[in-house]
Amino acid sequence: MPTIDDVRRIALDLPEVTEGPDGYRWLVHGKAFGWAWMERLEPRKPRLLNPRVVALSVAGEAEKRELIATDPAACFTEPHYDGYPAVLVRLEAVNPARLEALVRRAWRRRAPKALVDRLPED
Repeated sequence: MPTIDDVRRIALDLPEVTEGPDGYRWLVHGKAFGWAWMERLEPRKPRLLNPRVVALSVAGEAEKRELIATDPAACFTEPHYDGYPAVLVRLEAVNPARLEALVRRAWRRRAPKALVDRLPED
């Protein structure tokens, strides 16, 4: 089962990625493409870090819905992400190769075109 450390390794292996100060957010040129999920366990209480789930950038609602429909065990959303281009991924339910592909796709969406052109397509 992949862990948040695997996500970190995959993300930091990509060109020009930096990590947020909390260690759970990955950025390319200042734009976040992945982060650990902050889950709200109780209404009106602060969200808490859930390192078993990551949020990854997607192209939009259509792609998010497609990912959820094709792999509902791994991909899901919550009301907080309604209308926001990110999908939540359960690390315990995704295989390592699929996770790497999702992280790389998220990076491609947020990276500048010139940088994306330097990295071979998956």
